[in-house]
Amino acid sequence: MSGRPEQLFPLFAGLETLEGVGPKTARTMAGHGIDAPRDLLFTLPHAVIDRRRVSGLAGRSLPAVLTLAVTIGEHHAPRNKGGAYRIHASDGDAALQLVYFHARGDYLRRSLPTGARRVVSGKIELFDGMAQMVHPDFAVPEEEAGQIPDFEPVYPLGAGISQKLMYKATRGALSRLPELVEWIDPELKRRKDWPDLHRAFEAAHTPHALDDVAATAPAHERLAYDELLAHQLTLALARRRARRKAGKVSTGDGTLQGKVLAQLPYRPTGAQERAIAEINADLARPERMHRLLQGDVGAGKTLVAFMALLRAVEAGGQGVMMAPTEILARQHLEGLQPLAETTGVVLEILTGRDKGAERRAKLAALARGDIAVLVGTHAVFQSDVVFADLRVAVVDEQHRFGVRQRLELGRKGAAVDVLVMTATPIPRSLSLAQYGDMDVSVLDEKPPGRKPIRTAMVSAERMDEVVERLRGAISEGRQCYWVCPLVEESESVDLTAASERFKRLRAVLGEGVVDLVHGQMPVAEKDTAMARFVSGESQVLVATTVIEVGVNVPNATIMVIERAETFGLAQLHQLRGRVGRGEAQSTCLLLYQPPLGETGRKRLEVLRATEDGFEIAETDLAMRGAGDLIGTAQSGLPKFRIADLERQPGLMATAQSDARALLEADPELSTERGAAARVLLWLMRQDEAIRLISVG
Repeated sequence: MSGRPEQLFPLFAGLETLEGVGPKTARTMAGHGIDAPRDLLFTLPHAVIDRRRVSGLAGRSLPAVLTLAVTIGEHHAPRNKGGAYRIHASDGDAALQLVYFHARGDYLRRSLPTGARRVVSGKIELFDGMAQMVHPDFAVPEEEAGQIPDFEPVYPLGAGISQKLMYKATRGALSRLPELVEWIDPELKRRKDWPDLHRAFEAAHTPHALDDVAATAPAHERLAYDELLAHQLTLALARRRARRKAGKVSTGDGTLQGKVLAQLPYRPTGAQERAIAEINADLARPERMHRLLQGDVGAGKTLVAFMALLRAVEAGGQGVMMAPTEILARQHLEGLQPLAETTGVVLEILTGRDKGAERRAKLAALARGDIAVLVGTHAVFQSDVVFADLRVAVVDEQHRFGVRQRLELGRKGAAVDVLVMTATPIPRSLSLAQYGDMDVSVLDEKPPGRKPIRTAMVSAERMDEVVERLRGAISEGRQCYWVCPLVEESESVDLTAASERFKRLRAVLGEGVVDLVHGQMPVAEKDTAMARFVSGESQVLVATTVIEVGVNVPNATIMVIERAETFGLAQLHQLRGRVGRGEAQSTCLLLYQPPLGETGRKRLEVLRATEDGFEIAETDLAMRGAGDLIGTAQSGLPKFRIADLERQPGLMATAQSDARALLEADPELSTERGAAARVLLWLMRQDEAIRLISVG
């Protein structure tokens, strides 16, 4: 696929080529992410001002933005520098003052001479009983009133960019929009009653009412869909490319899997059985598996993952399971050990701790094929780690593991099948945005025997009672997590909060009972503190949110979250899932700082009402927005300019199925609609996708 299509050149020209935009303005705009006329088109107005002319001021409720014809009266210059310059005016029935600050009087006397008729437009407010318009947006002779738009779009602005400038520049960009061949599926477009691209941009930039700037307006929805379609096409191309890579066919006879299932004290849930079947089917295909296993805390992902690893071993190969931290890797090892023992499968762990002779021995055994399943941290990426026949890689906790690392793993084995596990329930629209290149299995049932966790909201004023309750639990041999709030501004403040709490709890509960972990600790110290807690040497673990996802201490039955109202719902749900892993009844105390705001209250009440992570995630998305939900910085979530995953949740799913169907029918994008889709990818700056097509 050669360079950018010629018809798009005008949209990607320099901003200075637009009327009214000089080099300085262009630099300012670039600072706000507007680099070309195309970016102006995708910066839609979020409000609209009704500037239709009204007959007069009488009887109107103020403040309001009004446009009316007036006769200019006397000018009153300010007495002191920087004071207000006032011009009296009248619409025949009512009086009005036009007020200017830092004004040049000579200029105002020339442009607004006493006795002249002018049409003025701006916000009118009552001040000491007098109607005033401070700095009118427009003040023009009656015969030029046509230059005031009836409805003026209001753009989201960055510093140094005015509404007037945006209005003028977007009109310039609109005039450059070429007629493009339609890339949306005609049936879908008809059903949704969406306008053509040209009409959609025109309508979005010239709204006539508030409804026209809503996410649900047909023009908005169509443009949002274009963005999502381009994004999903990119992911679908990546998925196709991953699938084109031949995988190994791994079929097993089910003996090892059967042994494990026979040993289990319960029957797997329907969701687990379904996921195991989906994975077995993937492994038996000649294409590579690329699957996401999404399950709530305690939904039984480990069992499903181990089944995938066993299938690799049944087929005569090896499997690897990777975790983001050493503690989690060791926990996986502990979780898998009893399952492995019933099958006689050799299981080993490899982390950064392995050195010298011990490491060499493990590597030799791995290369010979004597180790069937390896558990490890990213240490398994090092070049001297060689497998005899690696078939399946299970990656835990995707958030720290982007598309690039997924490719990195693929280089380890000639054709590794990849299963990614995440314990974060993600709403469907977001999971499609983030993992649209993968197939998804969802574990949405809890295995039998998990006791519900009691969740209570407690005011911070009752802190002493909470500490007393802890003392009681500890004397019964229970353990407790105490999570301190994360203070956005700085890690040092977090540290103080956690250190203070640690000191106070230690003073009350005694030396050796309480340990502290936080983000600034050296890794070895953190590991030691965590290990003491895991082994039961300490009873209370005070932490900032570093108690990593997945830490498993069945004896910990109390989770205290301080300033719970400052956490996101998904994060609270994750933290709560650290308890309730053993036989005993567990409790989660949400400590809040009164008075509790509306949103904070709603968030905590949702948590109190349900333990269903998916339901919580959907509520969280509706309340907080996509960027916040997974912390955009580390989420790998694309930034959409128009599409709004909260307000247009269904569009992403439609875009995914449409993108996949289009590539299914036209893998080379060579039909008329396929060629139009290529133009869409260029328009949306999806260079990654374009490269995928060209290397095919």
